[in-house]
Amino acid sequence: MKILVTGGKGVVGSSLVRELRAQGEQVWACDLFHSHENNYYRCDISKFRQLQILFEKEEFDLVYHLAAEFGRWNGEDYYEQMWTTNAVGTKNLLRLQEQFGFRMIFSSSSEVYGDYDGIMAEEVMNEVAIKQMNDYAISKWANEMQILNSALMAGTQTVRVRLFNTYGPGEFYAPYRSALCVFIYRALHSLPYTVYRQHQRTSLYIDDCIRALASIPDNFKAGEVYNIAGIELHDMKSVSDMILDYLGQDDSLVTYKDEENFTTRVKKPDISKAVKDLNYQPKTLLEEGIPATIQWMRETYQLGK
Repeated sequence: MKILVTGGKGVVGSSLVRELRAQGEQVWACDLFHSHENNYYRCDISKFRQLQILFEKEEFDLVYHLAAEFGRWNGEDYYEQMWTTNAVGTKNLLRLQEQFGFRMIFSSSSEVYGDYDGIMAEEVMNEVAIKQMNDYAISKWANEMQILNSALMAGTQTVRVRLFNTYGPGEFYAPYRSALCVFIYRALHSLPYTVYRQHQRTSLYIDDCIRALASIPDNFKAGEVYNIAGIELHDMKSVSDMILDYLGQDDSLVTYKDEENFTTRVKKPDISKAVKDLNYQPKTLLEEGIPATIQWMRETYQLGK
């Protein structure tokens, strides 16, 4: 197949591009910046003209739509970029999908489950009035609704995936990145960070995430939505403790609070549909993924052993 990955230089996108190419697919990537690679286009998806030129030059069978502004606080601090990229950018892709007929795989987020406090199965979103808790979450749910409307109105074919707390090598530090990324980077640099005791997650190691995404084209069911998550429900103090224990540090620089405002306290995903339809088999436990991520960060930031 000839495949485009939007956001192809991001944490998930860059790893997915490598995996798809290793499988023998013809893969193009687009992202915000100029780059020297073959099969790469600089393209801001919120600018329809830039996307249109790309699709007029190349005829794609499938698009992985990963390009997005990431994270709840990033979505507050940089809301202009978040709304234009996430909502308008997705609408631009849908207009081109209606014109050119490619299939699409859209990267949504566990944040769409908002304040729901039960097991997060995919059908919950159709059965319960969910209150999303921040603009980032709202934008991802708005995108899912845009996709469903396009399918009804124009017959477009898209699979949605809701990713749960992806982490691992390749995630460069920024204050808005995943909690594990922030904990590891700041612990390695002896910087303070905050842990919310009452929050629980199932962190998803990057390799498991990529295997799941790469399996979708061979099992493509238009209109379906899948939770892609890890297999260990953990509180945030426990993963912080694992990081500090591995580094031989105490928690003197950690501030403990009960909850973070405007974010889901507990995320309990149901991944049975992905297991059934995609043969999804998450393999990487925290005791493997955390050391691998620490080692990658040490090498990336030249911190030694």
